[in-house]
Amino acid sequence: MSERIALVFEDRDYTLSELRELADGMAGTLARRGVRPGDRVALMSSNRPEFVAAVQAVWRLGAAVVLFSPAWKRTEAEHAIAITRPSHAVGDHPVLAGLMPMLHLDEPIEPGHEPFPEHDPRSDALLVFSSGTTGMPKAVRHTHASFGAAVEHWRQVLELTADDRIQVTTPPSHILGILNIVTALQTGARVRLHRRFDLESMLRCVETDRITVEMAVAPIALALASHPKLESYDLSSLRYIMWGATPVTPSVAETVTARTGIGWMPAYGASELPVIACNPVEGARLDSAGRAAPGVELRVVSLETGEPVAPGETGEIQARAESLMAGYLPEEATAGAFDDGWYRTGDVGSVDEDGWVRLTDRSKEMIKVRGFQVAPAEVEAVLHGHPAVADCAVFGVPDAANGEAIVAAVATRGPVEPEELVALVGERLASYKRPSEVLLVAEIPRLPSGKVLRRVLKERHGRTSDH
Repeated sequence: MSERIALVFEDRDYTLSELRELADGMAGTLARRGVRPGDRVALMSSNRPEFVAAVQAVWRLGAAVVLFSPAWKRTEAEHAIAITRPSHAVGDHPVLAGLMPMLHLDEPIEPGHEPFPEHDPRSDALLVFSSGTTGMPKAVRHTHASFGAAVEHWRQVLELTADDRIQVTTPPSHILGILNIVTALQTGARVRLHRRFDLESMLRCVETDRITVEMAVAPIALALASHPKLESYDLSSLRYIMWGATPVTPSVAETVTARTGIGWMPAYGASELPVIACNPVEGARLDSAGRAAPGVELRVVSLETGEPVAPGETGEIQARAESLMAGYLPEEATAGAFDDGWYRTGDVGSVDEDGWVRLTDRSKEMIKVRGFQVAPAEVEAVLHGHPAVADCAVFGVPDAANGEAIVAAVATRGPVEPEELVALVGERLASYKRPSEVLLVAEIPRLPSGKVLRRVLKERHGRTSDH
């Protein structure tokens, strides 16, 4: 019987043993270059099978892999090197090659079959960079034990089996990408890895590969909802589409479901704690991020007093789990991330008596108008419901009279007057949640994860309002 295919990239299939040989060979090469247990190895690479082999190779040697985003410029890579101090580098990116001696992924690798020692589960396995919507990104340290626990949590909540097929279109340097790849390979599910995100290619591969689990972040969901020929693709193999990284926009999700018949499964995680909550596969809801993942404890504390609040009340969501990071680099950033052993997510929301988690916003992004807390996501959800709104983001700016004023940046797909959008919010929400200004923009700046870069919008607004 022929061996099952583990990874597909363009027109090439890899079995698990082919991947293993590639990783063993790369581990041998890295060992000859001096990589030792406890070392850190920088990896900056495009989406390709050798990326997967490189991660496994570093782990074979008991070293930790430091994932650099291929979108980074030189200054960002220099910052990452300064705080993580990798001793070696591997990849295919000229930025990293210009900063450190790098084993290039295009170099031929002799397949290897060497035995490698077992690694200490308490040793570092993975360093990923937090999204960094404010300030310079921090490196998040995961041990083999913590990342292994996250993989097991993800497999359980996705109900993933060896019969599943997933595809990865997002950069695997992001926590969701690497988590999907490792979870699928350890489960025996098949992974289709894409060189880059392309909506047509993603939809075509659902059809041809019979993909069963699709992962989507906000920009992918928006692209699906507005695709003029979505109905022409056979997506019947999909069990569900997972929505992660940002709270669900119900109108966008409902549009996709109405057009395809495929339901959504919202989930919630962070680089620091990869699987916090997830909806059940059967009976998923759009108004909740789901319930705490198995092995994850949640509590909500008051934004004012820091004391735990009653079920259903709003505050900062905090979490504990064996999948929690070991800490940050720089190390001095770690203390502020914890509250008596609980990880402070920085997310504002509630957990009701039945354990359903609702996210309203990031605590740093809440807008305070006349003492009232306004969640940008709540205003954005109303704006998304207008047929002329393609995408939007809401943020606060200083205001002498009210403390802060609400500004909505809106990218349109048809003609609409700003006054009409302000009136729409006023009809649906309390008067203090109405934007005082609507900016019509070409597009909303977002990270690859889908998170809105509100600081970029604030800077642009500051520049325009100064004139």
